[in-house]
Amino acid sequence: MQKYYAVRRGKNPGIYRSWAECKAQVDGFTNARYKSFTTEAEAQEFLKGKDSYAPTAKKGSANKTSDLKDFDVVVYTDGGSRNHGNVKGGHVRSDDRAAWAYHINAGGEVYEGTAGELGATNNRMEIMALIESFKRLNDLKLNNRKIIFVLDSQYVLNAITKNWLNGWKRRGFKKADGQVPINVELWRELDKLLPTVTDKAFEWTKGHATNVGNNRVDELLNETMDKM
Repeated sequence: MQKYYAVRRGKNPGIYRSWAECKAQVDGFTNARYKSFTTEAEAQEFLKGKDSYAPTAKKGSANKTSDLKDFDVVVYTDGGSRNHGNVKGGHVRSDDRAAWAYHINAGGEVYEGTAGELGATNNRMEIMALIESFKRLNDLKLNNRKIIFVLDSQYVLNAITKNWLNGWKRRGFKKADGQVPINVELWRELDKLLPTVTDKAFEWTKGHATNVGNNRVDELLNETMDKM
C-alpha cells in the first residue's frame, strides 16, 4: 500500500512517498511534525493544519511536558493489537494480530525494532515494547546515558511511576487482593531491566496525535501486523 508522508514542520515541508525521505526532513529538527496517510488528499489537509508547541498537561495536573533536549537519548515505545482483548466482555482470538515497536534517538542516531505475536493483547505488547527497548539500550551500551521513555500507555506507566510494580514485587508478585497480575512474567522481566538504566525518566504522550516519535512506533507496529 502506497503511503504519503506529510511533513508539516521540518527541514523541507511537503509530501514524501517513503519513510527514508520523510526521516531525512525531520531528524534533528526541533518540534518536527509529520504523519503518514494512505491518501494524498489527507496528507494535503494535514499540511494545512497548525501546531501548538506549548507544553501540555492533563487538566488539574501539575505535570508538564519535558524538554527532550535535556536528555541524551529519547525512547518511544508502543504496542498494538487487532483484537477484542481490551473490550469489556471481549476475548482475544488465537489468530488476532498484535505487535510492539520502539524508536531510539541517541543524538541523531536512530535505532528501531518491532515484532509481532498472534493472540496477544494490546497491554502485553505495550510491556514488550518497553522491555525490548531496554534490551537494545544495553546492547548499544547507551544504558549509562540520560534517557527519557515516552509512552502512550497509562497501564505501563502507572505500574512504574505509581510504584505498583514495587508493591507487587514486595508481595511476591501479587496484587493487594492476592491475585497475580496479568502478564506477570513480563513484569518480572521488566523489573530486572529497570535498574540497568540508572538515569531515566518516563512521560506520557497522547497516542495517535501529533507526537512524531509516537506516530513512528505506531507506524512500525502496524506495518508488522500488516505482514503477519
